[in-house]
Amino acid sequence: MERSIQQVAKLAGTTSRTLRHYDDIGLLPPSRIGHNGYRYYDEATLIRLQRVLLLRELGLGLPQIAEVIAAEADEAAALRTHLSLLRQEQDRLARQITAVQHTINSIQGSENLMAKNMFDGFDHTVHQEEVEQRWGKDSYARSDSWWRSLGTNGQESWKLRVNELNHDWISAATDPSVAPDSPQAQELARRHVQWLTSVPGTPAADQEADTKAYVLGLAEMYVADERFAANYGGIESARFVCAALKTYMQATP
Repeated sequence: MERSIQQVAKLAGTTSRTLRHYDDIGLLPPSRIGHNGYRYYDEATLIRLQRVLLLRELGLGLPQIAEVIAAEADEAAALRTHLSLLRQEQDRLARQITAVQHTINSIQGSENLMAKNMFDGFDHTVHQEEVEQRWGKDSYARSDSWWRSLGTNGQESWKLRVNELNHDWISAATDPSVAPDSPQAQELARRHVQWLTSVPGTPAADQEADTKAYVLGLAEMYVADERFAANYGGIESARFVCAALKTYMQATP
């Protein structure tokens, strides 16, 4: 089934002008153009438009969106990544809603005001104490400053990239034809280490620190700590990630 540009604009809550612009820059070509010059969109094009709009809401610019879509040809896999991000945001908003409702109830006298409940869902620093214990207060301060400097759009873009990496790990770990020492898994390990070394304040980003020991320690933690293992689909997948990282780091000078 095909829809006209006007129908699609109404469905998506956008404008025909925007859709024409997406076509002009090659981001969203219509499925066909009629003899009258009108643009028509089929289901595959609507799926692509959904991805474009989701990425726009994450704060990515149109050139970045084009790169992300080109890099991930598997529509279902890409949308699973988006779904994961949306669920995380849904959880954060649900906790904020509960916190605000608690404050309203306190004001109206039906609940006692509890400060610890007022800011649930508002702060990303919930792991501050754990980070400071492991790597020091300076490490946390530097990473926290870097994170805040990204701004909302930068933070969402960063989360997207991390979720894409985690998704690729899960895909590799659950594919019987992919081994931890395979080129595919080793490329993921390279991306993983590159990600770790890009975050200021972590030992991996410190030129004087023992990056190899840090990465190997994290690899073991991915298996030992269920919170980390969950990022990779569970303990078995985390073991795959751990083995791939160990192979990669052992081959690194």
